[in-house]
Amino acid sequence: MSDAMIRVPAEVRDRLAVIAESRGTSIRSLVQEFAESTLTDEERREWAERTRAYLAEHFGAEVTDEESAAMGRKLRDAFSRQQGAAA
Repeated sequence: MSDAMIRVPAEVRDRLAVIAESRGTSIRSLVQEFAESTLTDEERREWAERTRAYLAEHFGAEVTDEESAAMGRKLRDAFSRQQGAAA
């Protein structure tokens, strides 16, 4: 695998260095982990559809768009609270 340069402002680089050091890793590994674990909007939609299909097939639970959106909001709110508490 060949390497590529990513240009970011010095403040971003410094922040990444602090985060990487606190996790005992490198900026390279931190960025790679982010890229591998972050879903695109399309990937997120596909995952949601597969989940809906699984719930319907195995549990007989039909999740509506409204229910899905409400759960997404709840998860985002919970994540935001968790991030705020960790700060």
